Amino acid sequence: MRVMVIHGPNLNLLGTREPEWYGRRSLDEINAMIRAEAAALGLEVRVEQSNSEGAIIDLIHEASGWAQAIVINPAGYTHTSVAIYDALKAVELPAVEVHLSNVGAREEEFRHRSVTAPACVGVIAGFRAHSYLLALRAVKDLEQQGKAAE
Repeated sequence: MRVMVIHGPNLNLLGTREPEWYGRRSLDEINAMIRAEAAALGLEVRVEQSNSEGAIIDLIHEASGWAQAIVINPAGYTHTSVAIYDALKAVELPAVEVHLSNVGAREEEFRHRSVTAPACVGVIAGFRAHSYLLALRAVKDLEQQGKAAE
């Protein structure tokens, strides 16, 4: 099974950006964790990061020709991007939305609503870097249930 992992805007700053919410692991460290977990689960992963909404949409489109599932952290676009929602719906791949922080516990009211989550089979939030690992386990489980894209 192939899984596209997409990191959204500002996640390239992990490790130094608001560590009280996102932890101290860098994006490179998180990507290493993702690759190790994927290997342990027998998954092939492609991991990408972009600060650009259009580039994220292009990655979602590319996933439709390569992957059977998507793990996506839309980051700030979670709350605003109908275009990312539309792309996720259009490719018809099971997607799991991931957040490092517990967005429901954040003080900013706008963070409590996800525009993109309704296009996903589930959301995993609040477990910092481990949110991605839980998402990989979830898509592996979907594959075993026969619900991943053919």
